[in-house]
Amino acid sequence: MRIAIFADVHGKILLPFKMVSKYNELFDKQIDLILQCGDLGAFPDLVKLDKATVRHAKEDRDELGFYDDFVNPKKEIHSFLQTLNLNMVCVRGNHEDHDFLDALEAKDPTASAFPIDCYERVFVCKTGHLQKFQKGNIAFSFMGVGRVGDRKKRPDNKIFIQEYEKILLNKAIKKNIDIQILITHDAASDMTEQGYGMPELRSVLDGLIPQYHFYGHTGHPFKEEYDTNEITKSVKIKELEFDESGALPFGCMVVLEVSENNNLTLEIVNQHFTNQFTKYNWHFL
Repeated sequence: MRIAIFADVHGKILLPFKMVSKYNELFDKQIDLILQCGDLGAFPDLVKLDKATVRHAKEDRDELGFYDDFVNPKKEIHSFLQTLNLNMVCVRGNHEDHDFLDALEAKDPTASAFPIDCYERVFVCKTGHLQKFQKGNIAFSFMGVGRVGDRKKRPDNKIFIQEYEKILLNKAIKKNIDIQILITHDAASDMTEQGYGMPELRSVLDGLIPQYHFYGHTGHPFKEEYDTNEITKSVKIKELEFDESGALPFGCMVVLEVSENNNLTLEIVNQHFTNQFTKYNWHFL
């Protein structure tokens, strides 16, 4: 089983699917699932865009990719996604329409994740819920923690982790749920600069001790290091953003392979591959 992992697509929701399709073709391998570390850019209503997205969208229409391609079905995209036949499971970032996501989350309180797009290929997992995925006789478990930490105690802002989510995280720790992977948008506060990060993640990492923790958000380069719990491998996925030359950065796509005996192997997809996708051509590939 192989899982492709991305972070911070900011509207370019179709791009990870296209990169996975090309990866399957070129390397004759099969990716079974996409995980995405938040800032999907899930804005189905342009009136609800946040200030940062409005600003960036003036220069780059890709910021509005959810609205353009995933609200009302397009025949070509539907056919492509059906042929590829895999899902993307995300956590919430800080650049999403949280009212929209809240309404979808509330529809089924028992579900651990919920679809947000017209093709039902993009899912948001609920913070603190055990997630399971199985392909044949291989299975793995993971948990997502969405949004960002609030270091300044600002009330009533939905970009920050909510009280009900903190309660769910504490319950997951007390139950000692077994997870192999933790995906988050933010970093643990003690693993990034002072004043940033999510303090609640330290309890999760120390309490549940996943094998891997993947996150985005910070703008820092790709980095792979051991967490302070000295067991979890902490991986900062580089944001899926084109640089001034139109190229994608190193570490914007990784592939995790899960073997039948549950060993995990991480591949950082090289830039010889990612350089095939540029700001100017990726829509046409």
